[in-house]
Amino acid sequence: MKILIVYYSMYGHVHRMAQAVAEGVCEVTGAEAILRRVPETLSQEVLEKMGAVEPQKTMSGVPVCSVDELAAADAIIFGTPTRFGNMCGQMCQFLDATGQLWLKGALVGKAWSVFTSSATQHGGQESTLLSFHITLLHQGMIVVGLPYAFAGQMRNDEITGGSPYGASTIAGTKGERSPSDNELAAARFQGKHVAEIAAKLSR
Repeated sequence: MKILIVYYSMYGHVHRMAQAVAEGVCEVTGAEAILRRVPETLSQEVLEKMGAVEPQKTMSGVPVCSVDELAAADAIIFGTPTRFGNMCGQMCQFLDATGQLWLKGALVGKAWSVFTSSATQHGGQESTLLSFHITLLHQGMIVVGLPYAFAGQMRNDEITGGSPYGASTIAGTKGERSPSDNELAAARFQGKHVAEIAAKLSR
């Protein structure tokens, strides 16, 4: 059972969350986690100005995803940073290229889920996750969130991401904050949860 984790990460926060999601997937017997990045759309010059070149190098070992890989997966977990309360442009452009899959109904009935990051505590995480749903519902996919069975999202003793719509992390306005233990635990739970539901659907 192949669980595809498709993400975009500029500074590495979503990348770290994707790794935790993959760890959760691998806790399910027979599930294989496959990490993929979406293609970069920004020029090298822009990435240099944004200070993203070095962080991007740390993720260079993760292959770039092809649209056809979506159809071959049993479930897909997407990861995107928040851009003004929505998914990033790189992810949007990648999803815009899935028209042929929509035409064939190639993704109908597959489980999917999404996780995100934002610079600030209230930086549009929930609107990003919810707006992501629209595209995948058009594809006929089955939405899987982060249920309250993950009790960590009910914590109020620390600043943390995470909601019923998906795992999330707060990166800081300068990217100075790494995903917390609780946020990584949410990502692992989400990965395992999606894999378990995909296993039930496959039966």
